[in-house]
Amino acid sequence: MPKMKTKSGAKKRFRVRPGGTVKRAQAFKRHILTKKSTKNKRHLRGAVAVHETNMGHMAQMLPFAGL
Repeated sequence: MPKMKTKSGAKKRFRVRPGGTVKRAQAFKRHILTKKSTKNKRHLRGAVAVHETNMGHMAQMLPFAGL
């Protein structure tokens, strides 16, 4: 059997919290920020948790995270 590998893009983008939830950054905050309102950019700050419907995909991408 081949070795299981972690998706290298996923290990750079996600962190597993001690409770088992996965932390991710908000999208739409990288560029073209001049046309976005200050309120919109303010609400995109900080990290949010990955939704529970996507946790199966997270377990496949991060097999050693214990999800």
